[in-house]
Amino acid sequence: MSEMRTQALACRDAAQVLAELTTEAKRALLQALADALHAGTGVVLEANARDMAAAREKGVQGAMLDRLRLDEARVAGIVAALREVAALPDPVGVVTRRETRPNGLEVERVRVPLGVIAMIYEARPNVTADAAALCLMAGNGVILRGGSEAVHSNTAIAGVLRQALAAQGVPEAALTLVSDLRRETMVELLQLSDIVDLAIPRGGEGLIRFVAEHARVPVIKHYKGVCHLYVDRAADQALALDLLVDGKTSRPGVCNALETLLVHRDIAAEFLPRAADALGRRKVELRGCERSRALVPAMKPADETDYAAEYLDLILAVRIVDDLEAALAHIHRYSSDHTEVIATRDEDAARRFVRGIRSAVVMVNASSRFSDGGELGLGAEIGISTTRLHAYGPMGAEALTVERFVVRGDGQVRHPESRT
Repeated sequence: MSEMRTQALACRDAAQVLAELTTEAKRALLQALADALHAGTGVVLEANARDMAAAREKGVQGAMLDRLRLDEARVAGIVAALREVAALPDPVGVVTRRETRPNGLEVERVRVPLGVIAMIYEARPNVTADAAALCLMAGNGVILRGGSEAVHSNTAIAGVLRQALAAQGVPEAALTLVSDLRRETMVELLQLSDIVDLAIPRGGEGLIRFVAEHARVPVIKHYKGVCHLYVDRAADQALALDLLVDGKTSRPGVCNALETLLVHRDIAAEFLPRAADALGRRKVELRGCERSRALVPAMKPADETDYAAEYLDLILAVRIVDDLEAALAHIHRYSSDHTEVIATRDEDAARRFVRGIRSAVVMVNASSRFSDGGELGLGAEIGISTTRLHAYGPMGAEALTVERFVVRGDGQVRHPESRT
């Protein structure tokens, strides 16, 4: 038996222990994990410094380097996320529907853990803790396979959390970190369909496509975040400008950052120069259509690849559209089904935008940066699904459970004539 299969089987056994924990026990467990990570901040930061130094030597920069970096504030944020997950409603055991059939059977739909989750991710050491917390709260075991660029950080975080698990009497295998980072081992993990219940890749488009192509287990996919802001003719322009600046510049290297600005033609002459000035002061490069460049000549020309791009950088594609229908048509063509935003004071336009968008998250007069599990009340997120399966959008603990049927009877049989 291979080492990967042995580890996965141990995780499955540990998941059964987690599935039987009470809500109070899970809350205490997560608080203990948070305490341990807080106490281990120094160890984690020292490990992260090694990863950062190695990344810089390899020429890594921009969004990837930002995702890799930890400091005291970010570790404190991870600790806070653990505590937030501990305080969330427990999804396990929740009855989502109950009815009595004409024959007297009582039929319930009840949430239960999925079992074993394989989390495959790049350059995001915070995912090690976030994924662990959400999986544990939902009663699942988790197998973590991080990237080589964060190997020291992931090992340090997982080590601290596993020690805390053992101290609480929970098998350490409930949180398994894969140390063999060869692609062959990852492929083996993705093909353990008799053990692993769900795979969630989180990283670049190449990683996600690799996982989807090689997996024999169900996969929740999130290819990229091409997020749009449409500024309607009835927009509060000051509000729209705030949404634009925040969505593009607060943290450009994340998937909920804006990548394309669409502006209604009736307000473009007034709004676009203001937007260009505000973004220019923040070093954002604009690439626009011919009509946009006529209003802002310094703007570079945009082509089809710009409107389909997830820049993850201080670059923004711009297009003037004739109306709401044209904005929707553009989004339907180029969207990655992640997050779309409308700025408008017209309630009818807002309703039409919400109905016309198929993306996982739709914002009305709010920043795209709120498309995040923590910001939307999930405590933390294990990822953002752009796959229409049982979960769509930011995924918290509830998305790591599934409904099953529990049926209670009093001796009912399907065919009464079969009684003897």
